[in-house]
Amino acid sequence: MKQKRKVNVYEEAYRCLLCQDAPCSKACKHGDPARAIRAIRFDNHKLSLRWVADCTDADLERAEQACIHYNWPIRIKEMIRAIGEDDVDATWQMVDGRWTMTDAPALDITFCGIACENPFFLASSAVCTNYGMVARAFDAGWAGVFYKTICMQEIKEVSPRFDAMHDNGTHGDFYGFRNMEQLSENTVEEDFDILRRLKKDYPTKVVIASIMGQTEEEWISLAKMAEEAGCDAVELNFSCPQMKHKGMGSDVGQSPELVRTYTACVKQAVGIPVIPKMTPNITHIAEPATACVEAGADAISAINTIKSVTMRFDAEVSGQRTISGYSGRAVRPIALRYILELKQAFRNQHRSTELSGIGGIETWRDALEFIQLGCSNVQVCTAVMQYGYRIIDDLIMGLQRYMKKHGITRLQDLVGERVEKFLMPDALDRDTICYPMVNKELCMGCGRCEVSCNDGGHQAIVFDHESRQPRLIGTKCVGCHLCRLVCPAGAIGIAKRVAKKAGRTS
Repeated sequence: MKQKRKVNVYEEAYRCLLCQDAPCSKACKHGDPARAIRAIRFDNHKLSLRWVADCTDADLERAEQACIHYNWPIRIKEMIRAIGEDDVDATWQMVDGRWTMTDAPALDITFCGIACENPFFLASSAVCTNYGMVARAFDAGWAGVFYKTICMQEIKEVSPRFDAMHDNGTHGDFYGFRNMEQLSENTVEEDFDILRRLKKDYPTKVVIASIMGQTEEEWISLAKMAEEAGCDAVELNFSCPQMKHKGMGSDVGQSPELVRTYTACVKQAVGIPVIPKMTPNITHIAEPATACVEAGADAISAINTIKSVTMRFDAEVSGQRTISGYSGRAVRPIALRYILELKQAFRNQHRSTELSGIGGIETWRDALEFIQLGCSNVQVCTAVMQYGYRIIDDLIMGLQRYMKKHGITRLQDLVGERVEKFLMPDALDRDTICYPMVNKELCMGCGRCEVSCNDGGHQAIVFDHESRQPRLIGTKCVGCHLCRLVCPAGAIGIAKRVAKKAGRTS
């Protein structure tokens, strides 16, 4: 007989509205279930138990009854009770209202010679357009900011300026985000005054000015103003995909000659680190990036948003549309590809070029992937727009727990550790195979694996309609693992890798 299935805690957490002033927590006498659910949502399900450790079943039932979800309440008690104890040996205590690992590995790291308390920065965007916003982010725990790009031109934005890609019939939680926003609408004087005050009031935080000029004179002038304002570094925005002014944005970033010229003139004008920001709207990102490095760039930021089109009528501007930037978790694999290409291109240089990673980062695990491919810090935008600055807690705790679990004491030791794992296609092992393996206790009998294998694979699965169980035909299976990826129950795993049988054909 099949065991009773536990609720999928991540699937249930994704249904949560992540409420402000959450009614479920207000109804709970001995814990904070809303914070626990948020920890699960951001890939910290083991740590979530700290917020509900003292909750009784009655507490969790009251919290569930108070849930305001528009369909049906989140199954809070069932979700919490399905989580096993943390397997990481660490001591936690509440400090200033936050759970803190007392013996936590340090997350401090140096970027361009600048001391950073952790690797998490706000990306130059709508999440950092004034003093109050950045101050709240710093208070929340973000280490630094790449402030919204400053330019000499007058900026007038459109309305609406955003669109999003949801799963059908869902709202709020989008996997892709399109924006037509350009640069800061403040005057140059206002923005540099904001940066000056931020650095004065938060001297341990990292304040980086993102700038965009149209001529060498403008690039130099803006960079000098950033240095005079006390900024720790300056980012050169060579990558905005929707600039209305010619000679600015991603069109510049596609030209190695232009980025070399502008990087060189800024580098000669200021003494603070210079960080060009690269566009993904190009075939070979390493070409302009290498030109920047040859011109003296201290680091490279990548990537900016990807040029895209969405077709929803409610995102039209007076009945018209345009090509604009795409971001969110859907672009992360593309961003990682560019980071890898940059790291590989810079590997053989005599001088080290640091990387700042951007693109679809929501959880600590997302950030870790960028770090493992060579980034010394990561920038977050779209996730903050969706969920707020509060995600910094789970970014920090999750990364610290990972390091503790794996015996890593310095964040720097993770930087670039996975680069050597990536080979050219012709160097990969083609003489062994790992077969999929079905866990019959978890299998629901839906038959999705057979459908996909028949119509998109190698017809290696037979579905028994009586028992509603799949059966693998080993002589046909090529180990592609499509079946594992489409299984909605997570019932298909990976068997031990073995040598291919002689004469097997794909």
